[in-house]
Amino acid sequence: MYLVTMLGNLLIILAVTSDSHLHTPMYFFLCSLSLTDMGFISSTIPKMIVNIQTHSRVISYAGCLTQMSFFILFGCMDGIVLTVMAYDRFVAICLPLHYLVIMNSHLCCNLVLVSFLVSLLESQVHNLIVLQLTCFKNVEISNYFCDPSLLLKLACFDDLTHNLIMYFVGAIFGGIPASGIFFSYYKIISSILRIPSSGGRSKAFSTCGSHLAGVCLFYGAGLGVYFSSAVSHSPRKDAVASVLYTVVTPMLNPFIYSLRNSDIQRAMRRFLRKSV
Repeated sequence: MYLVTMLGNLLIILAVTSDSHLHTPMYFFLCSLSLTDMGFISSTIPKMIVNIQTHSRVISYAGCLTQMSFFILFGCMDGIVLTVMAYDRFVAICLPLHYLVIMNSHLCCNLVLVSFLVSLLESQVHNLIVLQLTCFKNVEISNYFCDPSLLLKLACFDDLTHNLIMYFVGAIFGGIPASGIFFSYYKIISSILRIPSSGGRSKAFSTCGSHLAGVCLFYGAGLGVYFSSAVSHSPRKDAVASVLYTVVTPMLNPFIYSLRNSDIQRAMRRFLRKSV
């Protein structure tokens, strides 16, 4: 699954960069999402593979904090890039005559940069919270990676404080991007319903179908795992849910964005023919 994820996302990046027809804001953000997915799954799975091969599940304190930092960095950036992609679709459908002016290369690069900086901020906020705690030694984390929510559970916080931290951080860094996506699609659907022809409506909906599927998959799994961990008392269920969030979602994204996109399929075929 790890190899499929890496190869699938890498193929999308190579196909888009090698085809000048796809040098548009939508595909620029798709490449950013693919890079983020590759970083996201690489923050947890390689260490798990090493653990399986060495029959050891030990991780150092510094290694645990590093893994948590990269996990939060790429996980948060995944959500924000999806929000940026929703904004791109909003401008394309609701303001088509101004699309090229609004979504210029300068703005696109700045949006991705801001996504990275905000994600970096969130990862450091989690690190600062955990660094206030006593150094963990000989403790067991009931998951296959250093899950931030589980690290907070190991802290000397009472349940109320722990839940407040979880819900506050989740609302700021998860709820705000999700609200941006919801608002963008509210405007998009309102505009599409005003299109007189059924063919025009169908074409407009088809341009958003892949993105909507990716959003539902990411936020449905991610927010469900994040918030349920605050009240769940089943480590096994948390671990299984985490696999869906950290492994399955990045693996399915290349299929979601390529199977329904004829431009990507043509670019991939051209790229593979050139490679052979």
